[in-house]
Amino acid sequence: MGRGRAKAKQTKVARQLKYTNHNIDYDRLRKELGADSPHDEMHPTTASEQESEHVR
Repeated sequence: MGRGRAKAKQTKVARQLKYTNHNIDYDRLRKELGADSPHDEMHPTTASEQESEHVR
């Protein structure tokens, strides 16, 4: 018992994340992450490429 409020809050937060329009400033995010390479912008890595990088 006592989990009702916590679950309700989690549900509320999950709905907000799912349905809220997220205006992301990709230029600012790119600068923060240090992705200055134009190759990264034009050709994002695919899931299979990411897996092969983890195997190395």
